[in-house]
Amino acid sequence: MIELDGVPELIDPVMVAAFEGWNDAGDAASTAVAHLDREWKGEVFAALDAEDYYDFQVNRPTVWLDGGVRKITWPTTRLSVVRIGGDKPRDLVLVRGIEPSMRWRSFCNEILGFAHELGVEMVVVLGALLGDTPHTRPVPVSGVTSDADLARTMDLEETRYEGPTGIVGILQEACTHAGVPAVSLWAAVPHYVSQPPNPKATLALLNRLEDLLGLRIPLGELPEDARAWQVGVDQLASEDSEVAEYVQTLEEARDTAELPEASGEAIAREFERYLRRRDPGPGPGQPSGGHATESGEATYLRDTSSGRTRPPKPVRPETGPGPVSGPGTGRPGGPGTGRPTPGGPDERAADGEPEQPSGDGPDEDTDNGPDGPDGPSRD
Repeated sequence: MIELDGVPELIDPVMVAAFEGWNDAGDAASTAVAHLDREWKGEVFAALDAEDYYDFQVNRPTVWLDGGVRKITWPTTRLSVVRIGGDKPRDLVLVRGIEPSMRWRSFCNEILGFAHELGVEMVVVLGALLGDTPHTRPVPVSGVTSDADLARTMDLEETRYEGPTGIVGILQEACTHAGVPAVSLWAAVPHYVSQPPNPKATLALLNRLEDLLGLRIPLGELPEDARAWQVGVDQLASEDSEVAEYVQTLEEARDTAELPEASGEAIAREFERYLRRRDPGPGPGQPSGGHATESGEATYLRDTSSGRTRPPKPVRPETGPGPVSGPGTGRPGGPGTGRPTPGGPDERAADGEPEQPSGDGPDEDTDNGPDGPDGPSRD
Protein backbone atom coordinates (compact mmCIF):
# COMPACT_ATOMS: atom_id res chain seq x y z
CA MET A 1 0.00 0.00 0.00
CA ILE A 2 1.34 3.44 -0.89
CA GLU A 3 0.35 7.07 -0.44
CA LEU A 4 -1.94 6.41 2.53
CA ASP A 5 -3.14 9.75 3.88
CA GLY A 6 -5.69 8.47 6.39
CA VAL A 7 -9.07 6.82 6.57
CA PRO A 8 -12.16 9.03 7.00
CA GLU A 9 -15.07 8.27 9.30
CA LEU A 10 -17.93 7.46 6.97
CA ILE A 11 -21.73 7.60 7.07
CA ASP A 12 -23.68 4.81 5.29
CA PRO A 13 -20.90 4.43 2.70
CA VAL A 14 -21.37 3.01 -0.80
CA MET A 15 -18.36 2.21 -2.96
CA VAL A 16 -18.56 3.30 -6.62
CA ALA A 17 -15.80 1.96 -8.90
CA ALA A 18 -14.78 2.23 -12.55
CA PHE A 19 -11.70 1.11 -14.45
CA GLU A 20 -10.23 2.31 -17.72
CA GLY A 21 -9.65 -0.30 -20.40
CA TRP A 22 -11.64 -3.28 -21.63
CA ASN A 23 -14.82 -2.46 -19.66
CA ASP A 24 -14.85 1.27 -20.44
CA ALA A 25 -16.08 1.90 -23.99
CA GLY A 26 -15.88 5.58 -24.83
CA ASP A 27 -14.32 6.18 -21.38
CA ALA A 28 -17.92 6.56 -20.20
CA ALA A 29 -17.58 4.73 -16.86
CA SER A 30 -14.25 6.17 -15.71
CA THR A 31 -15.42 9.65 -16.69
CA ALA A 32 -18.56 9.19 -14.57
CA VAL A 33 -16.51 8.46 -11.45
CA ALA A 34 -14.15 11.33 -12.30
CA HIS A 35 -17.21 13.60 -12.49
CA LEU A 36 -18.37 12.53 -9.02
CA ASP A 37 -14.89 13.14 -7.65
CA ARG A 38 -14.67 16.59 -9.25
CA GLU A 39 -18.18 17.81 -8.41
CA TRP A 40 -18.02 16.70 -4.78
CA LYS A 41 -14.33 17.58 -4.33
CA GLY A 42 -13.10 14.12 -3.42
CA GLU A 43 -10.09 13.64 -1.17
CA VAL A 44 -7.70 10.83 -2.14
CA PHE A 45 -6.77 8.76 0.91
CA ALA A 46 -5.12 5.67 -0.60
CA ALA A 47 -3.58 4.26 -3.77
CA LEU A 48 -2.70 0.67 -4.65
CA ASP A 49 0.94 -0.12 -5.29
CA ALA A 50 1.37 0.15 -9.05
CA GLU A 51 4.31 -2.27 -8.95
CA ASP A 52 1.99 -5.10 -7.88
CA TYR A 53 -0.63 -4.92 -10.61
CA TYR A 54 0.52 -3.09 -13.75
CA ASP A 55 2.77 -3.84 -16.70
CA PHE A 56 4.45 -0.48 -17.31
CA GLN A 57 5.12 -1.32 -20.95
CA VAL A 58 1.35 -1.54 -21.42
CA ASN A 59 0.34 1.33 -19.10
CA ARG A 60 3.30 3.66 -19.04
CA PRO A 61 4.01 6.20 -16.29
CA THR A 62 3.94 9.88 -17.23
CA VAL A 63 6.40 12.65 -16.46
CA TRP A 64 5.21 16.12 -15.47
CA LEU A 65 6.71 19.34 -14.15
CA ASP A 66 5.93 20.74 -10.71
CA GLY A 67 7.51 24.18 -10.42
CA GLY A 68 10.27 23.14 -12.78
CA VAL A 69 10.86 19.83 -10.93
CA ARG A 70 10.24 16.67 -12.96
CA LYS A 71 7.93 14.17 -11.27
CA ILE A 72 6.41 10.85 -12.29
CA THR A 73 2.80 9.72 -12.01
CA TRP A 74 2.46 5.95 -11.97
CA PRO A 75 -0.59 4.16 -13.41
CA THR A 76 -2.57 2.85 -10.47
CA THR A 77 -5.96 2.73 -8.77
CA ARG A 78 -6.81 5.44 -6.25
CA LEU A 79 -9.52 5.67 -3.61
CA SER A 80 -11.17 8.93 -2.58
CA VAL A 81 -14.16 9.84 -0.43
CA VAL A 82 -16.91 12.40 -0.89
CA ARG A 83 -19.76 13.38 1.39
CA ILE A 84 -23.22 14.08 0.00
CA GLY A 85 -24.89 16.79 2.09
CA GLY A 86 -28.56 17.32 2.77
CA ASP A 87 -31.06 16.06 5.34
CA LYS A 88 -29.56 12.58 5.25
CA PRO A 89 -25.83 12.90 4.53
CA ARG A 90 -23.94 9.86 3.33
CA ASP A 91 -20.53 9.08 1.91
CA LEU A 92 -19.34 7.61 -1.34
CA VAL A 93 -16.00 5.83 -1.62
CA LEU A 94 -14.82 6.38 -5.19
CA VAL A 95 -12.46 3.85 -6.78
CA ARG A 96 -10.93 4.93 -10.09
CA GLY A 97 -8.02 3.42 -11.94
CA ILE A 98 -6.91 1.20 -14.79
CA GLU A 99 -7.78 -2.43 -15.30
CA PRO A 100 -4.81 -4.29 -13.78
CA SER A 101 -2.42 -6.25 -15.97
CA MET A 102 -1.89 -9.06 -13.45
CA ARG A 103 -2.84 -10.52 -10.03
CA TRP A 104 -6.55 -9.78 -10.40
CA ARG A 105 -7.55 -11.82 -7.35
CA SER A 106 -5.11 -9.98 -5.11
CA PHE A 107 -6.28 -6.70 -6.63
CA CYS A 108 -9.92 -7.44 -5.79
CA ASN A 109 -9.01 -8.66 -2.30
CA GLU A 110 -7.23 -5.37 -1.63
CA ILE A 111 -10.24 -3.36 -2.81
CA LEU A 112 -12.52 -5.50 -0.64
CA GLY A 113 -10.16 -4.98 2.30
CA PHE A 114 -10.83 -1.25 2.05
CA ALA A 115 -14.57 -1.91 1.73
CA HIS A 116 -14.55 -3.99 4.90
CA GLU A 117 -12.42 -1.51 6.85
CA LEU A 118 -14.63 1.42 5.84
CA GLY A 119 -17.92 -0.36 6.51
CA VAL A 120 -19.10 -0.19 2.89
CA GLU A 121 -22.72 -1.31 2.58
CA MET A 122 -22.77 -1.94 -1.16
CA VAL A 123 -20.38 -1.86 -4.13
CA VAL A 124 -21.51 -0.38 -7.45
CA VAL A 125 -19.20 -0.98 -10.42
CA LEU A 126 -19.71 1.09 -13.57
CA GLY A 127 -18.92 -0.23 -17.04
CA ALA A 128 -19.55 0.59 -20.69
CA LEU A 129 -19.79 -1.76 -23.65
CA LEU A 130 -20.06 -1.44 -27.42
CA GLY A 131 -23.60 -2.07 -28.61
CA ASP A 132 -25.91 -2.02 -31.63
CA THR A 133 -27.64 1.11 -30.38
CA PRO A 134 -28.28 4.37 -32.27
CA HIS A 135 -26.66 7.53 -30.95
CA THR A 136 -29.94 9.40 -31.47
CA ARG A 137 -31.84 7.46 -28.77
CA PRO A 138 -31.44 7.38 -24.97
CA VAL A 139 -28.42 5.32 -23.91
CA PRO A 140 -29.49 1.86 -22.63
CA VAL A 141 -28.17 1.18 -19.12
CA SER A 142 -28.48 -2.30 -17.61
CA GLY A 143 -28.28 -2.92 -13.89
CA VAL A 144 -27.19 -6.47 -13.04
CA THR A 145 -26.19 -8.36 -9.92
CA SER A 146 -25.15 -11.83 -8.82
CA ASP A 147 -27.29 -11.50 -5.68
CA ALA A 148 -30.82 -12.90 -6.13
CA ASP A 149 -32.18 -10.95 -3.15
CA LEU A 150 -30.64 -7.71 -4.40
CA ALA A 151 -32.05 -8.34 -7.88
CA ARG A 152 -35.53 -8.72 -6.41
CA THR A 153 -35.49 -5.80 -3.95
CA MET A 154 -33.80 -3.27 -6.27
CA ASP A 155 -35.50 -4.32 -9.52
CA LEU A 156 -32.25 -5.47 -11.13
CA GLU A 157 -31.48 -8.23 -13.57
CA GLU A 158 -29.83 -11.33 -12.13
CA THR A 159 -26.82 -11.98 -14.33
CA ARG A 160 -26.83 -15.01 -16.62
CA TYR A 161 -23.79 -14.01 -18.65
CA GLU A 162 -21.25 -16.64 -19.72
CA GLY A 163 -18.05 -15.79 -21.56
CA PRO A 164 -14.91 -13.66 -21.30
CA THR A 165 -14.96 -11.02 -18.60
CA GLY A 166 -12.94 -8.07 -17.37
CA ILE A 167 -12.09 -6.64 -13.97
CA VAL A 168 -15.70 -5.41 -13.56
CA GLY A 169 -17.03 -8.96 -13.69
CA ILE A 170 -14.21 -10.28 -11.50
CA LEU A 171 -14.75 -7.62 -8.81
CA GLN A 172 -18.50 -8.21 -8.73
CA GLU A 173 -17.97 -11.94 -8.32
CA ALA A 174 -15.39 -11.33 -5.58
CA CYS A 175 -17.93 -9.17 -3.75
CA THR A 176 -20.51 -11.95 -3.99
CA HIS A 177 -18.13 -14.51 -2.46
CA ALA A 178 -17.19 -12.02 0.27
CA GLY A 179 -20.83 -11.41 1.16
CA VAL A 180 -20.79 -7.77 0.02
CA PRO A 181 -23.85 -6.68 -2.02
CA ALA A 182 -22.65 -5.65 -5.49
CA VAL A 183 -24.28 -4.18 -8.58
CA SER A 184 -22.87 -3.47 -12.05
CA LEU A 185 -24.31 -0.70 -14.21
CA TRP A 186 -23.52 -1.01 -17.92
CA ALA A 187 -24.04 1.69 -20.56
CA ALA A 188 -24.25 0.67 -24.22
CA VAL A 189 -22.08 2.86 -26.49
CA PRO A 190 -22.77 2.91 -30.27
CA HIS A 191 -20.10 0.74 -31.83
CA TYR A 192 -19.85 3.00 -34.89
CA VAL A 193 -18.75 5.97 -32.74
CA SER A 194 -16.77 4.36 -29.94
CA GLN A 195 -14.03 6.97 -29.57
CA PRO A 196 -13.90 8.79 -26.22
CA PRO A 197 -15.25 10.88 -24.75
CA ASN A 198 -18.92 9.96 -24.77
CA PRO A 199 -20.66 12.41 -22.41
CA LYS A 200 -24.09 11.05 -23.33
CA ALA A 201 -23.20 7.58 -22.01
CA THR A 202 -21.55 9.10 -18.93
CA LEU A 203 -24.72 11.09 -18.23
CA ALA A 204 -26.86 7.96 -18.59
CA LEU A 205 -24.70 6.08 -16.05
CA LEU A 206 -24.99 8.92 -13.55
CA ASN A 207 -28.77 9.07 -13.98
CA ARG A 208 -29.02 5.32 -13.34
CA LEU A 209 -26.77 5.66 -10.30
CA GLU A 210 -29.12 8.36 -8.99
CA ASP A 211 -32.06 5.99 -9.33
CA LEU A 212 -30.19 3.14 -7.68
CA LEU A 213 -28.97 5.10 -4.65
CA GLY A 214 -31.83 7.59 -4.40
CA LEU A 215 -29.61 10.68 -4.45
CA ARG A 216 -29.18 13.83 -6.52
CA ILE A 217 -25.94 14.18 -8.49
CA PRO A 218 -24.87 17.64 -9.71
CA LEU A 219 -24.44 17.22 -13.45
CA GLY A 220 -22.57 20.45 -14.23
CA GLU A 221 -21.91 20.81 -17.95
CA LEU A 222 -22.61 17.16 -18.80
CA PRO A 223 -26.11 17.70 -20.28
CA GLU A 224 -24.80 20.42 -22.61
CA ASP A 225 -21.77 18.30 -23.51
CA ALA A 226 -24.08 15.37 -24.32
CA ARG A 227 -26.20 17.54 -26.63
CA ALA A 228 -23.11 18.90 -28.38
CA TRP A 229 -21.76 15.36 -28.80
CA GLN A 230 -24.99 14.16 -30.42
CA VAL A 231 -25.10 17.14 -32.79
CA GLY A 232 -21.50 16.46 -33.81
CA VAL A 233 -22.18 12.78 -34.47
CA ASP A 234 -25.34 13.69 -36.42
CA GLN A 235 -23.27 15.89 -38.71
CA LEU A 236 -20.59 13.27 -39.26
CA ALA A 237 -23.07 10.45 -39.87
CA SER A 238 -25.13 12.51 -42.32
CA GLU A 239 -22.12 12.84 -44.64
CA ASP A 240 -22.52 9.21 -45.72
CA SER A 241 -25.92 8.03 -46.94
CA GLU A 242 -25.17 4.36 -46.15
CA VAL A 243 -24.34 5.15 -42.55
CA ALA A 244 -27.39 7.40 -42.23
CA GLU A 245 -29.55 4.54 -43.51
CA TYR A 246 -27.89 2.14 -41.08
CA VAL A 247 -28.56 4.48 -38.15
CA GLN A 248 -32.21 4.72 -39.22
CA THR A 249 -32.40 0.90 -39.19
CA LEU A 250 -31.05 0.84 -35.63
CA GLU A 251 -33.57 3.52 -34.63
CA GLU A 252 -36.50 1.52 -36.00
CA ALA A 253 -35.33 -1.67 -34.28
CA ARG A 254 -34.82 0.16 -30.99
CA ASP A 255 -38.20 1.92 -31.12
CA THR A 256 -40.00 -1.33 -31.87
CA ALA A 257 -38.23 -3.24 -29.09
CA GLU A 258 -38.77 -0.55 -26.46
CA LEU A 259 -42.40 0.28 -27.20
CA PRO A 260 -43.55 -1.50 -24.00
CA GLU A 261 -41.10 0.64 -21.97
CA ALA A 262 -43.54 3.56 -22.06
CA SER A 263 -45.05 2.15 -18.87
CA GLY A 264 -46.22 3.67 -15.62
CA GLU A 265 -43.06 2.41 -13.89
CA ALA A 266 -40.77 4.16 -16.39
CA ILE A 267 -42.75 7.38 -16.09
CA ALA A 268 -42.57 7.16 -12.29
CA ARG A 269 -38.77 6.84 -12.40
CA GLU A 270 -38.48 9.94 -14.57
CA PHE A 271 -40.80 11.88 -12.26
CA GLU A 272 -38.80 10.88 -9.17
CA ARG A 273 -35.61 12.10 -10.86
CA TYR A 274 -37.34 15.38 -11.72
CA LEU A 275 -38.35 15.87 -8.08
CA ARG A 276 -34.79 15.19 -6.90
CA ARG A 277 -33.48 17.83 -9.28
CA ARG A 278 -35.88 20.39 -7.77
CA ASP A 279 -34.44 19.86 -4.27
CA PRO A 280 -32.32 22.84 -3.19
CA GLY A 281 -29.34 20.72 -2.10
CA PRO A 282 -26.74 21.80 0.53
CA GLY A 283 -27.24 25.26 1.99
CA PRO A 284 -24.81 28.19 1.76
CA GLY A 285 -21.54 27.66 3.52
CA GLN A 286 -21.93 23.88 3.56
CA PRO A 287 -19.45 22.18 1.24
CA SER A 288 -20.72 19.51 -1.08
CA GLY A 289 -17.58 17.39 -0.75
CA GLY A 290 -15.51 16.28 2.20
CA HIS A 291 -16.60 16.38 5.83
CA ALA A 292 -18.20 19.63 6.95
CA THR A 293 -16.88 21.46 10.00
CA GLU A 294 -18.18 24.54 11.78
CA SER A 295 -15.79 26.69 9.78
CA GLY A 296 -17.12 25.24 6.52
CA GLU A 297 -13.82 23.51 5.72
CA ALA A 298 -13.43 19.84 4.87
CA THR A 299 -11.41 17.68 7.25
CA TYR A 300 -10.32 14.04 7.29
CA LEU A 301 -8.64 11.77 9.83
CA ARG A 302 -5.01 11.39 8.79
CA ASP A 303 -2.28 8.85 9.31
CA THR A 304 0.15 11.07 11.19
CA SER A 305 2.93 8.53 10.84
CA SER A 306 2.93 9.00 7.08
CA GLY A 307 4.48 12.02 5.48
CA ARG A 308 3.46 11.04 1.98
CA THR A 309 1.59 13.41 -0.25
CA ARG A 310 -1.49 12.82 -2.32
CA PRO A 311 -1.10 12.01 -6.02
CA PRO A 312 -2.03 14.85 -8.41
CA LYS A 313 -5.68 15.00 -9.43
CA PRO A 314 -6.47 14.18 -13.07
CA VAL A 315 -7.22 16.88 -15.60
CA ARG A 316 -10.74 16.88 -16.95
CA PRO A 317 -10.77 15.45 -20.49
CA GLU A 318 -11.98 17.53 -23.40
CA THR A 319 -15.40 16.69 -24.74
CA GLY A 320 -16.58 16.26 -28.28
CA PRO A 321 -17.29 13.38 -30.61
CA GLY A 322 -14.50 11.46 -32.25
CA PRO A 323 -14.67 10.33 -35.87
CA VAL A 324 -17.54 8.04 -36.72
CA SER A 325 -16.42 4.51 -37.45
CA GLY A 326 -17.94 1.95 -39.73
CA PRO A 327 -20.86 -0.08 -38.37
CA GLY A 328 -19.57 -3.28 -36.84
CA THR A 329 -15.90 -2.28 -36.95
CA GLY A 330 -15.52 -0.31 -33.73
CA ARG A 331 -12.76 1.68 -35.43
CA PRO A 332 -12.42 5.23 -36.63
CA GLY A 333 -12.97 6.15 -40.24
CA GLY A 334 -10.17 7.00 -42.62
CA PRO A 335 -7.78 9.74 -41.50
CA GLY A 336 -8.62 13.19 -42.71
CA THR A 337 -11.99 12.18 -44.14
CA GLY A 338 -14.21 12.75 -41.13
CA ARG A 339 -16.58 10.28 -42.75
CA PRO A 340 -17.95 6.95 -41.57
CA THR A 341 -16.77 3.75 -43.18
CA PRO A 342 -19.78 1.52 -43.90
CA GLY A 343 -19.89 -2.10 -42.88
CA GLY A 344 -22.16 -4.62 -41.16
CA PRO A 345 -22.27 -5.31 -37.42
CA ASP A 346 -21.49 -8.65 -35.90
CA GLU A 347 -24.05 -10.09 -33.51
CA ARG A 348 -22.29 -10.41 -30.17
CA ALA A 349 -23.19 -10.06 -26.52
CA ALA A 350 -20.73 -7.84 -24.75
CA ASP A 351 -18.53 -8.71 -21.84
CA GLY A 352 -19.97 -8.20 -18.45
CA GLU A 353 -23.27 -9.24 -17.11
CA PRO A 354 -25.91 -7.46 -19.24
CA GLU A 355 -27.07 -9.74 -22.02
CA GLN A 356 -27.71 -7.41 -24.92
CA PRO A 357 -26.27 -7.19 -28.44
CA SER A 358 -23.18 -5.14 -29.00
CA GLY A 359 -20.75 -4.29 -31.75
CA ASP A 360 -17.33 -5.84 -32.16
CA GLY A 361 -14.88 -5.58 -29.33
CA PRO A 362 -11.63 -3.65 -29.62
CA ASP A 363 -8.25 -4.71 -30.82
CA GLU A 364 -6.23 -6.00 -27.90
CA ASP A 365 -3.87 -3.06 -28.11
CA THR A 366 -6.56 -0.35 -28.12
CA ASP A 367 -8.57 -1.52 -25.10
CA ASN A 368 -11.57 0.64 -25.84
CA GLY A 369 -14.44 -1.69 -24.96
CA PRO A 370 -15.46 -5.27 -24.17
CA ASP A 371 -15.65 -8.20 -26.55
CA GLY A 372 -18.38 -10.76 -27.01
CA PRO A 373 -18.99 -14.10 -25.29
CA ASP A 374 -17.67 -15.92 -28.36
CA GLY A 375 -14.21 -14.80 -27.31
CA PRO A 376 -12.10 -11.67 -27.73
CA SER A 377 -12.03 -10.32 -31.24
CA ARG A 378 -9.05 -11.14 -33.37
CA ASP A 379 -7.99 -9.09 -36.40
